[in-house]
Amino acid sequence: MTINAVWILLATLLFFGFGYRAYGRFLAKVFGVDPERKTPAHTKQDGVDFVPARNWWVLFGHHFSSICGAGPIVGPVLAVAYWGWGASWVWILVGAVFFGAVSDFSSLMISVRGGGESIPELARPEVSPTARLLLSVFIWLSLILVIAVFSIFAAKTYIQVPEAVLPSWGLIPLAVGVGFLMYRTSMPTWAATLLGVAGLGALLIGGEFFPMSLPVWGGLKPEQLWIGLLLIYAFVASVAPVQTLLQPRDYLASFLLFGAIGGGVAGVLLTRPVMDPTWSYRLNPSEWEGVGAVWPIWPMLFITIACGAISGFHALVSSGTTCKQLSCESHACRIGYGGMLVEGLVAALVVICAAAALSRGELVSFLKSGGPITAFSEGYGRLAHPIFQSFGVGFAVMALNAFILTTLDTATRIGRYLTTELFGIRSSLLSTALVVAAAGGLAFSGAWGKIWPAFGASNQLVGALALLVVACWLVRRGRPAAAALIPAILMLITTLVALGLQLRTALETVDPMTGRVPVDGWILAGVCALLIGLAVKVALESWKVMRDGAQPASIA
Repeated sequence: MTINAVWILLATLLFFGFGYRAYGRFLAKVFGVDPERKTPAHTKQDGVDFVPARNWWVLFGHHFSSICGAGPIVGPVLAVAYWGWGASWVWILVGAVFFGAVSDFSSLMISVRGGGESIPELARPEVSPTARLLLSVFIWLSLILVIAVFSIFAAKTYIQVPEAVLPSWGLIPLAVGVGFLMYRTSMPTWAATLLGVAGLGALLIGGEFFPMSLPVWGGLKPEQLWIGLLLIYAFVASVAPVQTLLQPRDYLASFLLFGAIGGGVAGVLLTRPVMDPTWSYRLNPSEWEGVGAVWPIWPMLFITIACGAISGFHALVSSGTTCKQLSCESHACRIGYGGMLVEGLVAALVVICAAAALSRGELVSFLKSGGPITAFSEGYGRLAHPIFQSFGVGFAVMALNAFILTTLDTATRIGRYLTTELFGIRSSLLSTALVVAAAGGLAFSGAWGKIWPAFGASNQLVGALALLVVACWLVRRGRPAAAALIPAILMLITTLVALGLQLRTALETVDPMTGRVPVDGWILAGVCALLIGLAVKVALESWKVMRDGAQPASIA
């Protein structure tokens, strides 16, 4: 039986629309959203971190750009190749509505109610000081890894696609100008936005005519130079007032993805591609070099597709930068819950690109030759050809690179917040320098590759533990906690099993030359074991709160 991709797209839109209207409203009632209550952006306004956004749409752009990096593209492409599009699509639908959007919205709400504190810091009063310490250290180290790896990914993209350099870096001064117009003049937001989007379009066109590259300089290769420049940018974006660079840059960058989404939706409607008739695959060990012998669909599908369904990094953004800019509680559902659903739409479009725009053979071939980014770009180029013509592939790569940078700068700023909370370093310059130096050391040493395989499970573990903190927050206040507790338990079990599989695989992989487990295997196994111990400890601490039930009504 063949299914037209148009029906997959329409079903996705209907399901997400129903989820937002029904489940989003239900969650708003559970958390008692009050548009009259002043948010930390007003009560703690400092002109640097706590700044009310000009309007909810501007903050939506920042939030969406920050959470939508490479994850909703890489994960679905791999999942479709490994297990087929059927289960991948269903997990995106169910995960986005009942897992990811719940995590993003609830993390935002409890952080707003907690004075703009992060999820790890809120774990102290809501769970225990031990849980706070474990979460803080774990998340801080995870952010260092994200910053290091994303700087490498962006640097490689600049080398492979020099046309992306001008739009990416030209967006920085353009964003500063738009931020000035929005916050320092009386220019309406729509007018500043039009100027910014027009400038962004000019940069995209200019990038095609003026590709840029770096030479070898001072003994450093181009990739190393780009990594250094990216880390310098991340440092500046982290310490500058949020309305000066970070927020307007992310806001303008969001229009790139909105354009990509619009082009993808229009492409599906115009080309009406047919989904792969085989909706489910079993991994073929000969095709994937033994991967099928190790990774069953559960739990690994739910780890592979992260950002399109649920991601721990989203909770960090919600409780890191977004909560400090939220002007009104009534905007929380649009930004937190709605932002995740739009990212779910991105992931669903990626599934269509991989399973309808490309044949099975082409998908596997592109993955082996260029990786998931190449596979997605080629599929998107075909899908959106009626809209972008031959520019579709390049546009997809440029949009992806822009969002890698938005994730990079937001992660650095969140890392600064956590450094202050964890180590008590009040200087923003010093705390940011520590974060950037640690990430740079990891990136330049190449050590990141030893622990990166555990990132997928660790990211989902952050999501599960964030939901546990939310559940404890609700239980202490005598409010129904099932909406947070059920997905927390399911994701906790899933990530623990995934980490167990990775630990076993690491210890079973023997170097044929020595007959022993290599050092990299022991390092990965140790990381997995530590994460399992962390998860169990935080879960036990959370159980104590659940057991004790509601606390005095004096809790806000």
